[in-house]
This record gives sequence, structure tokens and C-alpha cells, in this order.
Amino acid sequence: MTPRVPPLADTGLWQAVMAAASGRCQCRGTCGKNHTKDGGRCPREHGGHQQHHGGGTVHLIAAPADSAALLLPPHRAATLPKQALAAWCPTCHDGARTTARKTQRATAPATAPDSLFDL
Repeated sequence: MTPRVPPLADTGLWQAVMAAASGRCQCRGTCGKNHTKDGGRCPREHGGHQQHHGGGTVHLIAAPADSAALLLPPHRAATLPKQALAAWCPTCHDGARTTARKTQRATAPATAPDSLFDL
């Protein structure tokens, strides 16, 4: 693994999350992939190389560990303590957010029609 280059803001929090994750994505299937061939956890490491669509360097992010909290607005997510955060690779983070959005839409109550047009 290459040295961890922290983001510009709150490097202490990011480094604490990365240290707890040992520099590896902490997704265990929340993204929609089962990661079974990798022991049930995403194999991507910070500074490693992606193995699809042209590759590139993996830059892990610290984001909410709970899939429902992934939908929080950025100003609310920024206030979460480090215990509520996990290391995510961009692919798993995007997949987990998509899955959380689908779940939220499926469980949201149906909206009533606009009363302006009720007769």
C-alpha cells in the first residue's frame, strides 16, 4: 500500500477512519456486490489500483457506515463522529448510496395528490 495522502479537510478524522479500516474499503456487500471471493469484504485499498474501466488509483473516502445515513445532506454527514464512519472505495460508496435510495423510495409513503386540484 502506498502512503496515505489525506484530503484537504479534517485530516485527523480521515486518518482515524483509515487506520481503523487498515486502509481497505470496509464494504461487506452494502453496495450490491457480495464480495464473497474476497472474504466478504471489498479488496480495494487506498492507493491501490482499480481493476476495471481504465484502472486508476483508489482514493478511499470516510463516509457514514450506516447505509441510511449515506443519504444525509453533506452538512449533516460532516457532524458524525468517527465511530459512525467507514472507509469506502468510490465504487462501493456509489453502489451503497444507490441501494439506499432505492430502499428509501420503496419504503416511502405514497404522496397524496395536490389538494389544489381536488374537486
